[in-house]
Amino acid sequence: MTISVVLAEDQGMVLGAFAALLRLEPDLDVVATATDGHKALAAVLEHDPDVLVTDVEMPGISGLDVAAALRRDGHRARVVIVTTFARSGYLRRAMDSGVAGYVLKDAPIDQLVGVVRRVHAGERVVDPQLAMAAWDSADPMTDRERDVLRLAADGLPNGEIAARLHLAEGTVRNYLSTAITKLGVRNRIEAARLARDRGWL
Repeated sequence: MTISVVLAEDQGMVLGAFAALLRLEPDLDVVATATDGHKALAAVLEHDPDVLVTDVEMPGISGLDVAAALRRDGHRARVVIVTTFARSGYLRRAMDSGVAGYVLKDAPIDQLVGVVRRVHAGERVVDPQLAMAAWDSADPMTDRERDVLRLAADGLPNGEIAARLHLAEGTVRNYLSTAITKLGVRNRIEAARLARDRGWL
């Protein structure tokens, strides 16, 4: 049985190397590659692969957003995240998005191949190093606090954040204040930086 794969990675050299190495495997068929999140989603919808192997951070939408969209639409493709970021927040978001595999880019290619085969067989596979990090660092913020902080990190003033999220401006201030307190920082800029560093945004 051949496992069809769509591969998404925004760095051209890495994408080419991954594609070439996966194509050496007799049971893997790389049917398409993509260099950003929107193209990855389009490639999955066009080619209907068994597995999507994707980076987390890409132009457009992230690999986690792609995984969430596929899950929301009930697509059958199993998603494997391959990333340089050993961030516990990313792993937790990946699990919430229905991701089936999560491995680091510095893992041997044989490990990635094994993960693709295992998730295709119905398993969920997480790098042990990442699993330990997830246990050690829980995201203290609520979904709403995260939404507000994400927009604040993009430089939006409270009034515009309130309009986008259909909230009162005072409520936005409260969410920001609570997030800042929970993260133990001095202001929204430091809160956003810390949350991004830990993969919570």
